Amino acid sequence: MYLILKTAHMVFATIAICGFLLRGYWVFTDSRLRLLRVTRVLPHVVDSLFFGTGVWLLVLLHLNPLQHAWLLAKFAGLLAYIAFGMAAFRFGRSAAIRQVAFVAAVAAFGYIVGAAFMKSPWSWIA
Repeated sequence: MYLILKTAHMVFATIAICGFLLRGYWVFTDSRLRLLRVTRVLPHVVDSLFFGTGVWLLVLLHLNPLQHAWLLAKFAGLLAYIAFGMAAFRFGRSAAIRQVAFVAAVAAFGYIVGAAFMKSPWSWIA
């Protein structure tokens, strides 16, 4: 069960970041595709599956994020990713702010992946 869940979690992570990059491209090129219902709904479904498989892994492995700094760091990175993503796609007042927020969201996602692989809150520099 662990291997299936871990693989699913990693697949959903890949789909989530690829979808985020694609939506960013569509937003910054003013593509009409960004307005489609599926473009607005599907990312939430994928992100929910990504988060759900992560929580399921925590339960399966009996891991407490408060006892493992790298897991707590992943949750902090997730909150940063969400906040920057919201600024990039919804709340950024100017194109420059939205672009900086987009890059910051991608960096936060990279930090999360690094924390997961390195099992360290230092992420890739561990």
